[in-house]
Amino acid sequence: MTTPRQSLNMIGLFEAEVLLELMLRHWQHPLADDSEFRNDLLETAADVLRAALSGEQLIDDLPPANMNLIAALWYAESAQLSSTPATEDAQLTQRIAWVQQVRKALPSCFCASDQLF
Repeated sequence: MTTPRQSLNMIGLFEAEVLLELMLRHWQHPLADDSEFRNDLLETAADVLRAALSGEQLIDDLPPANMNLIAALWYAESAQLSSTPATEDAQLTQRIAWVQQVRKALPSCFCASDQLF
């Protein structure tokens, strides 16, 4: 079973919700308390994983077969931010910081598995 398939199977589990909540709180996402935002992010991450299963490469240096839950959550938020009009909004600044912090803290989630060794 591929990583995207395993991640997609996990996304409906309570553990995926806990992981997302911990990620949002640990890196101080401004919408961490918003349950609707969290649910939407999980649903979008599921769409990202489905796209990876169909062979779509969404993140540079991360082949579709290596798309994982953390990268899918990160991509879902990044994509939402890229479609948000640029403003000097404090919440937007915090969301951008969250995306940057996650990628910096967990670099192994954003590369091909053969690059890890």
